[in-house]
Amino acid sequence: MAKICIYGAGAIGGYLAACLDRAGAEVSLVARGPHLAAIQKNGLRLNKDGEVSVHPLKASDDPRELGEQDYVILALKAHGIPKIIDQMAPLLGPDTAVVSAVNGLPWWYFHQANTGTMLDNQPLQAVDPAGRIYSEIGAHRAIGCVVYPACEIAEPGLVQHIDGERFSLGEPSGEPSDRVKTLSQLMIAGGLKAPQKKRIRDEIWVKLWGNCSFNPVSALTGASLDKIGSDAACRHLVAEIMAECQQIGEAIGVRFNVSIEDRIEGAARIVGHKPSTRQDIEAGRPLEIDPLVTAVLELAERLEIPAPTLSHVTGLLKLQGRTLGLYGD
Repeated sequence: MAKICIYGAGAIGGYLAACLDRAGAEVSLVARGPHLAAIQKNGLRLNKDGEVSVHPLKASDDPRELGEQDYVILALKAHGIPKIIDQMAPLLGPDTAVVSAVNGLPWWYFHQANTGTMLDNQPLQAVDPAGRIYSEIGAHRAIGCVVYPACEIAEPGLVQHIDGERFSLGEPSGEPSDRVKTLSQLMIAGGLKAPQKKRIRDEIWVKLWGNCSFNPVSALTGASLDKIGSDAACRHLVAEIMAECQQIGEAIGVRFNVSIEDRIEGAARIVGHKPSTRQDIEAGRPLEIDPLVTAVLELAERLEIPAPTLSHVTGLLKLQGRTLGLYGD
């Protein structure tokens, strides 16, 4: 039986935990606050398609109580990972895999990337200051993951599934592996879609395409995806950011298998939805800026590729975040 710890058992983490428990894995959770207290008292509850399932899982705010794992799934915001490096140590055995189920460019991105640039096998400073995650957790542990479902915490201990079931997985090297195959099979057994991808980075960038364009525009305007897509000026701004992002991605070997117009149109068809960055502003939560945009600008600078539109919009977003007390120290 695979031992899997979900570190950051919020909405997505809770959804994964419930599905993996249903598949028969030995699942434990690292959580905190009222959410943790509710899970410890009543079990983790998942509301999906109007049916509530209850999962009496071991949960703690102290990883030392959970022991070494086969997999650790990081389901907290990317900017929170550097803060938990030391706490993670008790979960890591010699062969423990670490899956980052986070948005944006992940900390392991250039491990075994073979881009032919000076970036290969180097940490991304925007998401991994001083390279501590890369060296201390270990890039060799990393499994790539692209998260598509939308979930929310309806109340402490209760995760509400809204839409989507897909978690794409892949080795940084692109090679098949038993550890990815095992995790994929467990996810599928738990009711998820978990394709194994040879080119997981391509999928990371196609999702990032929307995150680095729609997210800042929504954060700055308060508009939903469909309103951004129907506003000529905003739609043009999003397209300019996507064009810059595509040039940067292609410089490190990414293949974009959809056009900018189709990518915009797909997002614009989602009526009433505001991206996560805007949701965080409205909820007063710290903003996930660096993995979505700062990391892309880091690549642009190091590769000497101009990205003026993304740079200007990022500057506005960071100032907004600092003004609201939601970004920076």
